[in-house]
Amino acid sequence: MIIYLIGYMGAGKTTFGKQIARKLGMTFVDSDNYIVDKFHSSINEIFEIHGEKEFRKMEREALEEISLQENAVVATGGGLPCFYDNMDYMKKHGICIYLKVDENALAERLDAIKHSRPLLKDKSREELKQSVHDMLQTREPYYNRANIIVDATDETNAADMIVMSLKPYMEK
Repeated sequence: MIIYLIGYMGAGKTTFGKQIARKLGMTFVDSDNYIVDKFHSSINEIFEIHGEKEFRKMEREALEEISLQENAVVATGGGLPCFYDNMDYMKKHGICIYLKVDENALAERLDAIKHSRPLLKDKSREELKQSVHDMLQTREPYYNRANIIVDATDETNAADMIVMSLKPYMEK
């Protein structure tokens, strides 16, 4: 079984993904890290040198390779579900879980780590909030197609809630 975690940057895909994989005895894969390792370049370098279109092709290739694994929890890049037929592909090959987080909580989380995110580092708090809002308007129609939607705004028990939401799928 493959479990794909989708959602906006800062939703907790990597943090919760590691916890879920540990709880379920599965492998954890971060799709962005997979791309970095495979192509020996950072995501930012890939964007700068090759552009977004080429990055999205690399991302799809990585998705197909990762999906060959038997039991894995995959933290996807925030934009991955929004390109090509990636949502259909993930739903065909596993269970897709959208980690939904309130816009204000996302903006707070991202503001705290924006120094490590080149696309965010120069944004004011208000610009960051507007950016999150605008991007969610574009991406949520894709995210909302997930098999399961979990409110991950409260980080204290999100991993347990995700594991509980998987029970019906694991009994099949």
